[in-house]
Amino acid sequence: MARAMSELIVVGGGLAGCEAAWQAANRGVKVTLFEMRPERMTPAHVSDRLAELVCSNSLGSDLPDRAAGILKRELRQLGSLIMHCADETAVPAGGALAVDRERFAEAVTQSILQHPNITLCREEVKAIPDSPVVIASGPLTSDALAADIGRLTGKSHLYFYDAVAPIVVADSIDMTIAFRASRRSNDASADYINCPMSRDEYSAFVDALASAETIQLKTFEREDALFFEGCLPVEVLAKRGRDSLSYGPLRPIGLVDPRTGRRPWAVVQLRQDNLAATMYNIVGFQTNLKWTEQARVFRMIPGLGQAEFYRYGTMHRNTFINAPQLLKATMQYRNRADLFFAGQITGVEGYMGNAATGYLAGLNAARCLAGELPLTFPQETMLGALCHYIANADPDSFQPMKASLGLLPPLENPPRSKRARSEEYARRATLSLQTFVSQGGFA
Repeated sequence: MARAMSELIVVGGGLAGCEAAWQAANRGVKVTLFEMRPERMTPAHVSDRLAELVCSNSLGSDLPDRAAGILKRELRQLGSLIMHCADETAVPAGGALAVDRERFAEAVTQSILQHPNITLCREEVKAIPDSPVVIASGPLTSDALAADIGRLTGKSHLYFYDAVAPIVVADSIDMTIAFRASRRSNDASADYINCPMSRDEYSAFVDALASAETIQLKTFEREDALFFEGCLPVEVLAKRGRDSLSYGPLRPIGLVDPRTGRRPWAVVQLRQDNLAATMYNIVGFQTNLKWTEQARVFRMIPGLGQAEFYRYGTMHRNTFINAPQLLKATMQYRNRADLFFAGQITGVEGYMGNAATGYLAGLNAARCLAGELPLTFPQETMLGALCHYIANADPDSFQPMKASLGLLPPLENPPRSKRARSEEYARRATLSLQTFVSQGGFA
């Protein structure tokens, strides 16, 4: 599988791999992108398309003063393929950016196939190539490649469980009970379907959820594996306390039930999943319940009594490396300059974090092939702060991390109000990136 030094291998056709391949190819590098599907499928994917979104169809907040919004703005400015395709296939989601997952994956796939510098190879890579390479094999890295990564690093892998929320058919939602409204009170849209719960309905639902039967995890998924706090199964949340859901994903902030004129005790929200608006996913309902239990328990939600499930929720093992021990903030492996990692396998979390690290890995791989020094983005930018975290966090307590304002360096003169501080972080990030790009001359 050796290639000439003017070429680059990218392993993995997810968000990070596609972004890395695109950025390197746009800089004149001949890229071979390896994706093992459909030759070998994973427990979570259902198609052979590149950049398939296996969990939520939401790419997070698009508000300019939110961490996810800042990262999106940076990627748009930098010419991200993933951001371009997401904007082209967006569906209504209030202040968030959500996409029609099938159209999005098709847009990315066609972009990759049509790029003259990219060759797509449908083949499993079982060992790390000995030529310039970006490993973006994702959280469902095949056993063979994972073993070879372990051989190279000499470090134990960390594992955590990731879960997928169910999707229901829109026509099966009872709109005499459910109602359209915003995600939260500060959102003027009506992009969400809201299923209101009374106190008694909520109590019965929590009891049923907490006692429902889950799927037994496979033997290779260790008993001591970690749950990622940002994507906990809804039944795990229910067991943490009776009010954990009503103060979490079911919190009815600013919502009024039209039938009663009052705020419901709790609300289950559904978000549009495709452009045709025929499918809706249940927000925050990642789950490992057996499918029969999902049908039984989730139909207790008011408005979903006759729900038809297009897809049930699932859970699978995710794999990521101990990045602080192994990677530089350039996405380079510390002991091999032409080996880069990107995406969820590095310990970044969230679709945009995957794309962002893919962008940096592809950019720096191209620079290294051209004899140029790799770039480290300023920590005042969200991209720079995220990559700095995964390269410098405490390796003994390393947990996956998504874009967060808490990763950014403190403001010199922080405003008193939280909103003003967020706006100042966003303003500083924009100026920092503009200065960096103008001085670097690479974008």
